[in-house]
Amino acid sequence: MDKRTLRERRRRKQLQLRRRKMIRLGIYGAGALLLAVFVIRGVIRPIVNRIVRQGAADEEAVQTQVSLADPDAAVRQPLKGVADLAKLTVMTSGWHEDESGRWYQNPDGTYFSGGFQSIDGVQYFFDPSGYAVTGWMTRGAKDYYFNDDGSYNPNKQRPVMALTFDDGPGEYTDRLLDCLEANNAHATFFMLGELVNEYPDTVKRMLELGCELGNHSWDHEDQTTLSLDAVEKQFSDTDNALQSVCGQKATVARAPYGAYTDEIIATVGKPFFLWSLDSLDWEYRDAELDYEAIMNDPTLGDGTIILMHDIHEPSVECAVRLIPDLIEMGYKLVTVSELAEIKNVRLENASYSDFWESSLISGLVPGYKGDAMSALPQTQDVITDSAAGTDESEDDPESEKTAADYENELFASESANPGGTSSSSFSSGDGEDTEDADYSDGDEEDSGEDAESEENYDDEEYYEEEYDEEYDGEDY
Repeated sequence: MDKRTLRERRRRKQLQLRRRKMIRLGIYGAGALLLAVFVIRGVIRPIVNRIVRQGAADEEAVQTQVSLADPDAAVRQPLKGVADLAKLTVMTSGWHEDESGRWYQNPDGTYFSGGFQSIDGVQYFFDPSGYAVTGWMTRGAKDYYFNDDGSYNPNKQRPVMALTFDDGPGEYTDRLLDCLEANNAHATFFMLGELVNEYPDTVKRMLELGCELGNHSWDHEDQTTLSLDAVEKQFSDTDNALQSVCGQKATVARAPYGAYTDEIIATVGKPFFLWSLDSLDWEYRDAELDYEAIMNDPTLGDGTIILMHDIHEPSVECAVRLIPDLIEMGYKLVTVSELAEIKNVRLENASYSDFWESSLISGLVPGYKGDAMSALPQTQDVITDSAAGTDESEDDPESEKTAADYENELFASESANPGGTSSSSFSSGDGEDTEDADYSDGDEEDSGEDAESEENYDDEEYYEEEYDEEYDGEDY
């Protein structure tokens, strides 16, 4: 057999061995891929889904508990939506700042939004987009002041007082409501039941403007001269009149002439309000005198309840001048119930005449629950790493690795596999040792070859040696 034939047969043999090896590798790869798919879909995915569902359920339960415990507490929001694109690039937890303001990212990637949250013992309020509010903020009846860094400042309080008007509604009440609306102010109207049906639209407008409906009996009789049954009828008839006109009963009450007993309060079943500043408008019937009497009264201040009457035209003229001036002085004008809420007082069926700080701390105001700071939602405090004096990476062994650790791992990996190649890899170049070994294995497998040709091929070993010397290093 000549050398050309031997070379051709060897070339075909090598190609055949390579095809077989590639087929084997393909089968192994396909098997490994199918195994990986099975493991991922049958084992890993169910476990991950279970963990995710449990985590989502736990988070929902926590959010529900928080919302039920205090609707003013902030909630954790995941980073999602167009509004959160600026936050998506941030990978670290803690405080961050962008053009929209400061925000706080939790280690799990969520951020606080829509309420109060304590961080390192300091209260913050986060808007719906997750940014800390600064300056004055009104939530319900209360005003809060937050410093430039978003921290709540309990020492900065806006003074508040309550204007109250008795014996209406009347023909001048709508003008008074115009002034309250123009100045975004609220007042409490203690109305007589016999007049409610005469001014139904006025009563409805009171509610629309955020004012409070008060019950002042049916026809202004001295309740201390009546039986308790008669007292109950005086106030219930007025409530029924209010209910028929605007769909709501009075929330508070005031006895005519300020005359009442504990039995009367219990019978009516509402908080009773007196006053701490009597304008004497019912006596003066002069707008200027009324104005001077109020503005020069030494009791005028934070927590004051002012008594006026909207059935007198001079009183309304005084109020139209008084309201913007008090606001200019920095006062916020609210209803008596709003005043109680601001001062952290839970109203009871008792008597109230003022919400001065001195009265509150002396225990003279029923239902007082403590200072303004205690009225903030008691959220679970978040302790940052800087405050705790620890690093978040202490919980993550991977984050503790140094550059030297990674270099040692890399060196160990390279030592275990010198050259960076696998023993199962196949070289199509000049690796003759590998080819000879595969060729030997191929002789055992190649039982389908022509017997006579194979015998002749094996008998010509000296031609193979000569061929190897002559064509060593050539790539077929």
